[in-house]
Amino acid sequence: MPHSLVLNLLPQSLIPPQYLTGRHLHALFLTLVSSVDRTLGDRLHDSTADKAFTLSPLQIKVNTPVLRGGKGGAKLQHSHQQAIDAGTPCWWRISLLDDTLFGKLTQLWLNLNPQQPWHLGPANLFITSIQGTPQSTQPWANAVSYAQLYEQASETERTINFSFSTPAAFRQGQFDTTLPTRECVFNSLLSRWNKYSGIDFYHAAIESIFPSFINIHTEILADSRSKFIGVLGEVSYRLLGDIEPLQIKQINALADFALYAGIGRKTTMGMGMVRRLN
Repeated sequence: MPHSLVLNLLPQSLIPPQYLTGRHLHALFLTLVSSVDRTLGDRLHDSTADKAFTLSPLQIKVNTPVLRGGKGGAKLQHSHQQAIDAGTPCWWRISLLDDTLFGKLTQLWLNLNPQQPWHLGPANLFITSIQGTPQSTQPWANAVSYAQLYEQASETERTINFSFSTPAAFRQGQFDTTLPTRECVFNSLLSRWNKYSGIDFYHAAIESIFPSFINIHTEILADSRSKFIGVLGEVSYRLLGDIEPLQIKQINALADFALYAGIGRKTTMGMGMVRRLN
């Protein structure tokens, strides 16, 4: 069962920008896991395989309402050039793609102490609350079973609108590409769906998907170790041709799954956050 959890955070001291990278947030997540299961934390740290979680960059809370599913979904802050001051409300999205990982972390959520500091570099921060269900101002919180995702997927909807909210890049052979082709986007979703859902799609009609609207640009993500180029913006796809309702349903299920799975490379470090827009 995929979960998209939003952790509301309150820094108790200034967070320097060099500690707001995906690498440091990845380390904070492993610290959270290790606090309830050190063996699991070590295993996630050592694993080079596709991992059953994704992370967002740290976001500064704003009071502007977000229209869920609206056209032109709000972009997220994917890098920080300035420090975040103490007392600045922030949020951080963690998605979990399998029940095993969620079950291991249940004790962390149930026994959350809002006065226990967690460390991001030299800064202390409190987890004040966790959102796991949809909110009118927080479209990134949700939870649904794989069976529900599949059952709720439309058998007739042929349009898929995606908002690429943090930079996305895709591996092709030995190199990366930023072009969100149907193969890059939907094969990324398909591989994660087949790995975690228990409902295998063996004949997804990816060859019937064609881009119908594109409004994208590239940006660079950099930390002290590396640089990545990723694509941001909006892409709409259309299912064309004579396709079985079952195949339409599978593609729609994959599109709805994008909220949890992310797309492309480095999703455990804040890249590839994607939402489907109505």
